[in-house]
Amino acid sequence: MGMRNFTGRIGGVTAGYDLSANWDGERLHGRIGGVIEGKDIDLRLSSGGEISGRVGGVVVGFDVSGHLAEDTLEVRLGGAIAGDSVQLQRSDDQITGRFSGRFSGKSLQAQLTGQQLHGRIGGVIKGKDVHLQRPDNMPALLSALAALCAYKALEDEQKSVELTGNTDD
Repeated sequence: MGMRNFTGRIGGVTAGYDLSANWDGERLHGRIGGVIEGKDIDLRLSSGGEISGRVGGVVVGFDVSGHLAEDTLEVRLGGAIAGDSVQLQRSDDQITGRFSGRFSGKSLQAQLTGQQLHGRIGGVIKGKDVHLQRPDNMPALLSALAALCAYKALEDEQKSVELTGNTDD
């Protein structure tokens, strides 16, 4: 089975990240954001539904581990203390769920239309839009997880800028 493209955008034109990866049926490997300021994404799905992987580099980044069942996904992004829990459910062409951080949780609501995934992570003001195109053999819940990984990478980057005052871009 050949590589398939998985592409899209999380967030708006200026404050957002492109997502570009290849899905080979068991591994999603690619990039969130650009060459310089972006982060690698590498997620694996075992035949038993176990999800593992990493977003970012060795030092700055987070691990991804959890489980995908037919209509549910439960994953931990990052460590036990400073990480985030993700619970997603699929019902027909709707994906809904929660992304819980240390300080406040956020919701995910998305609609599947063919190979497109459109929706929103978070609320009206501070949330981010999601627009993704996924290969037909990629589980919809895994594509929603990739969107959440990109969202967390973007959120972590924005927190880092706020803390350091570094606004080079």
